[in-house]
Amino acid sequence: MTDSRAGQPAQPADLVDVAHLVTRYFTETPDPDDPRQQVAFGTSGHRGSSLLTSFNEAHILATTQAI
Repeated sequence: MTDSRAGQPAQPADLVDVAHLVTRYFTETPDPDDPRQQVAFGTSGHRGSSLLTSFNEAHILATTQAI
């Protein structure tokens, strides 16, 4: 089923505040005891967001150091 908005311009509510996203990427520290903030890979890779502290610079550093 095709979404009724397919092919239409994005609505303001669909857009993310890029400055806020980037700021949180570099300033937030994930809680290693919180499963929602841990790196978890599935068949589509890791799906996280700096807005939820589930994907940020600390995650990249930890992953590259582990490799």
